[in-house]
Amino acid sequence: MRALFVFLFFITLSFAKLNVVVTYPWIGDLVDKIGKEKVKVYIIAKGTEDPHFVVPKPSHIAKLRRADLLIIQGASLEIGFLPPLLSQSNNPKIQPGTKGFLDLSTFIELIEKPKEVSRAMGDVHPEGNPHYNLDPHNIPVLAQAIKDRLCLIDPGNCEFYGKNLNEFLAKWNEKLEVWDREFSTFRGTRVISYHSVFNYLLRRYGVVLVATLEPLPGIPPTKSHIQKLLSLKDIKYVLLAVYNERRTAQFVAKELGAKVLVLPHDVNSLPEVKDNFSLFDEILRRLKGG
Repeated sequence: MRALFVFLFFITLSFAKLNVVVTYPWIGDLVDKIGKEKVKVYIIAKGTEDPHFVVPKPSHIAKLRRADLLIIQGASLEIGFLPPLLSQSNNPKIQPGTKGFLDLSTFIELIEKPKEVSRAMGDVHPEGNPHYNLDPHNIPVLAQAIKDRLCLIDPGNCEFYGKNLNEFLAKWNEKLEVWDREFSTFRGTRVISYHSVFNYLLRRYGVVLVATLEPLPGIPPTKSHIQKLLSLKDIKYVLLAVYNERRTAQFVAKELGAKVLVLPHDVNSLPEVKDNFSLFDEILRRLKGG
């Protein structure tokens, strides 16, 4: 009887899905594509939300309490909402420093690292710019990191995860050739952006970020700062994420003879953006349409 119980216990484990909690939709999409039916993914933030200001909810705590793995974007992007959720989850498996906690920012060379940090600099991330997922060349590295961690937690299905990763990378690298060719046509284009969310993409393809509507990171546009922007020349686009207010950008664009472009920053930020592939496709489509 005991032998039967043990047998049934391990059979149940073999069919159990890993509970994976992620902070943002783009991470959830990667986990889904690598883990497929072996994982159950819960996403804390909505794609339409400002990633800096996600509202913590009791339902998030319940999901974290049952999680086998927590994957975050890191670089202090979740600092405003994740720490209390994680603390209240009382789940020792997913605390920082455990194999059930994965900070993807540690796998990327972050840009815009400040030499020093003070309140006078606005909402600066000490580790660097956290929006690294908007460089499509970073995605393979991040997908590999997710696969490796799934293998660490669930070694019995490592071959399965590896196969899915290889299939994903083959498709992604094929798309990279297209994106590299098409995005590179915007090299030298001068733009203003509301915030630094698109900086990795702009940097990758040589688009010139002349200024931001924010006078400092996280600080809303001021009248004096806007007046300074109106002296800029040859600005083609004013770039916004879907959650940014439009009025200031529309005023600046009109005065400079530029065009406002609202770009997706995450999976599910727009109806057309269902996964990471369509995220970059839609950014490209909107740039070309501009």
